[in-house]
Amino acid sequence: MTAVSPPATHAEASRQRRDIVSGEVMNEDRLIRFVAGPEGEVVPDLGRKLPGRGVWVAASREAVTTAAKKNLFSRSAKAKLTAPTDLADQVESRLRNRLLSGLGLARKAGALTSGFEAVREALASGRVRYLIEACDGASDGRRKVLALVRKSPQPVTMIGVFSQSELGLALGLENVVHTALLAGRSTERWAVDIDRLAGFRPLFPESWLSPGP
Repeated sequence: MTAVSPPATHAEASRQRRDIVSGEVMNEDRLIRFVAGPEGEVVPDLGRKLPGRGVWVAASREAVTTAAKKNLFSRSAKAKLTAPTDLADQVESRLRNRLLSGLGLARKAGALTSGFEAVREALASGRVRYLIEACDGASDGRRKVLALVRKSPQPVTMIGVFSQSELGLALGLENVVHTALLAGRSTERWAVDIDRLAGFRPLFPESWLSPGP
């Protein structure tokens, strides 16, 4: 079992849980909570609000798949639970939906900007925390934005998991290709979810970093 440092405060301790796969104790933000559904099925509880005793698994495709295959949910809950074979896919899908919803809320809060020129100005000012590029956007425009990212005075995390239509629907806009989520407290919850999503799929294609022709 992995040794961990004791929590510094009571509040910190109350947010730590044990991963049923590795046995490691870690912050809730690095885990996925699951509960038993009405028919005894394993249900992801990404918002940590569903009633019932929670079972916690590290936020990774490997950990969730292992927990399902080895029947660790039943063992931890001390009750017969059924984990669907696509449980990791369910978690990924729900995380994507939460993230898209979060982008809509960020736009309403003024913490998000879209369009090449607006994103360019935000990058130059160092206010961008996440650059969200439509995965099906034109490569020429993407290369221009990535060149601006390299010049940003602050580190920027690149995201490329959503399509133009998904971003447009979430933001209530058309032709959404370049989007910047600005640094600030309003992005903290989004940051937790995008870190969890990274355990289930790459956040952008590696080919995006390859030099263009």
